[in-house]
Amino acid sequence: MSMTESQVCVIIAARNAARTIPAAIASALREPEVAEVVVVDDASTDDTAKVAAAADDGSGRLSVIRLDVNRGPSFARNAAIAGSKSPFISILDADDFFLEGRFRQLFASTDWDFAADNIMLIRDDTATDVSKIVAPAFSADPEFLDFERFIEGNISRRRVQRGELGFLKPVISRAFLERHELRYDENLRLGEDYELYARAFALGARFKVIRSCGYGAIVRADSLSGRHKTQDLKRLADADLALLKIDSLPEGSKAVLRKHERHVRDKYRLRNFLDVKAERGMASAAAYALASQSNLIPIVRGVASDKLDALFRHVGLSPRQQPVPPLRYLMAGTSTSPNK
Repeated sequence: MSMTESQVCVIIAARNAARTIPAAIASALREPEVAEVVVVDDASTDDTAKVAAAADDGSGRLSVIRLDVNRGPSFARNAAIAGSKSPFISILDADDFFLEGRFRQLFASTDWDFAADNIMLIRDDTATDVSKIVAPAFSADPEFLDFERFIEGNISRRRVQRGELGFLKPVISRAFLERHELRYDENLRLGEDYELYARAFALGARFKVIRSCGYGAIVRADSLSGRHKTQDLKRLADADLALLKIDSLPEGSKAVLRKHERHVRDKYRLRNFLDVKAERGMASAAAYALASQSNLIPIVRGVASDKLDALFRHVGLSPRQQPVPPLRYLMAGTSTSPNK
């Protein structure tokens, strides 16, 4: 399939995004490969739906769906998939944007079921007019991810800036989704992208990644992904357990999946301990911690680490915190500029 034959549906799930969604929509409508832009307003309390509709460029490609009850990004995206028809689907967050020429790069070949590019992560206080941001001249360096590398790439580490591979925003073949009856897990409000990609890998998806940059993500201190609930962590860990039930997964894949499940479950246990302490007091929190070794170990480790960090900061011995840079990339890239 050539670039001119490809047709992409861009799906934007939005909640209280009236301030940012015009730029997101404009960046999608700018791309000639985009046949549809479907905005799903997930019961916003601001004017998101009205502002989104006003961003129409007159081409007839934009549609806005308004939900009366907040159902989460997975439900919103599934509704948009059901209400669209283009052969390729591209997810765009309501406060992000596409860099010009994104799909031309991704459709340079079509030997994939999922194709993702590099992400430019921009600190929100430095992002002014995103329409003028230009993609860096990175070499594509295409490669295919496998299940183990993808799962391992979603295990975060303390004091390391986040960059999990679950943040990738691939273009997705609708034919693959339909063939495997694959949709976003509507029980998840955290890690729904990760779970969809992981399940696709388990079903044999060819997941191609290029290092050239086509997606701009605004990094905000108050982002929804940074305000997830404790139970969201439990649901994500449970999603890993569901994946482990896939009989066709080789043992090596199951081993790294168990590692990710423990990583997320330990985060849940620590967060739940802190919730119990805040709501019912230290005695109840201690009882929860002592209920099992699987509770106790991550709680002790997490609390001790936080206490040590606080102590070191107090006496001036804390390791330097990495400042959040105004601009970074999800994946390292090789510049094609002769002066670099």
